[in-house]
Amino acid sequence: MSDYITKEVLVIYTGGTIGMTENEEGVLTPSNEFIERIKNTPDLHDESLAREYFNENMEDNIFVTRSNGTVIIYRINEYKPLLDSSNMSLEEWKRIANDIGENYEKYDGFVVLQGTDTLTYTASNLSFMFENLDKTVIVTGAQIPIFEKRNDAKDNFLMSLVYAAVYQIPEVCVYFGNELFRGNRTIKFSNTLLKAFKSHNYNLLGEVNIDVHLYEEYLLKPMTLNKFKVNSNINANVDIFKFHPLVTPDKLESCLKSNIDGVVLITYGAGNIPTNEKIIQILKDAVESGIIIVNVSECPHGTVNPTYEAGKICKDIGILPGFDITTEAALTKLIYVLGFKNLSLDEKKTMMMTNLRGEITKP
Repeated sequence: MSDYITKEVLVIYTGGTIGMTENEEGVLTPSNEFIERIKNTPDLHDESLAREYFNENMEDNIFVTRSNGTVIIYRINEYKPLLDSSNMSLEEWKRIANDIGENYEKYDGFVVLQGTDTLTYTASNLSFMFENLDKTVIVTGAQIPIFEKRNDAKDNFLMSLVYAAVYQIPEVCVYFGNELFRGNRTIKFSNTLLKAFKSHNYNLLGEVNIDVHLYEEYLLKPMTLNKFKVNSNINANVDIFKFHPLVTPDKLESCLKSNIDGVVLITYGAGNIPTNEKIIQILKDAVESGIIIVNVSECPHGTVNPTYEAGKICKDIGILPGFDITTEAALTKLIYVLGFKNLSLDEKKTMMMTNLRGEITKP
């Protein structure tokens, strides 16, 4: 085996469809049988190769596979309890981030397995919590459990391992349906397609066809030699408010008068809001009280800009343009920025409009 390069990957398995089985009522629920299934999936675990490396001293949660000239040894850290992604919260994000932080020097790359519904929130949040990242972190899941004969779970997991082990990508990515995305640029747009994720405002980072491709020209370029660290000083006292034709001033006021520190405001088109005087005054009062409000378009493609009077009003009263940021990235960036207690309000606002992890394209 001397001709092979050996890489080690830590896999954090939080739950999700990828490892679910049907219960007695015929619905999918988290299962603890995932590791056993990996042992019996030759593409994901080569038993004879594992014996060459570990003899009889192999632990139950360590697996070995091979991709071209690289042997990938990976350990699965299975969380208890396993969660449907609908139950993922800030505590799970912190746990994932801290587990990667504690093992950062031990492994060449990292894969996070979770459910698809909140997968892009996790990827976006990790991208901000990880400062000075210079290793590959891939977040993935599946639309069909690995226990089904026809599934997307095996390929999503296997290629996430390959990207995490073989390539040095200094950012948090999402791999799904043969495509590699920047994590904080990704949204889930379908619950029926195997290509369930898209990055409408940024290029693919890679894709898998007959060959494995990595488009290095679109990767983040590390700008610092500082040591990697996890910043978990997060202020989660934020909310999302979406404009729609039935919004009233009272509904908006009830959101903004709940002693929150930040709001992601989902608006129409290029960042437009109703020009109702009461609504404008409520937003203006909120900004003047110190609440950071970020304007994000409901359109998955495009950017916020003051093309129309209904959008220019937002800028005029101090609402921050989110440019082409996703809702998930805006929310997780906001809780990250608000966590800097040593920064002034103006500094936090400047930080919100600064491209920190490749999450926005400023005009």
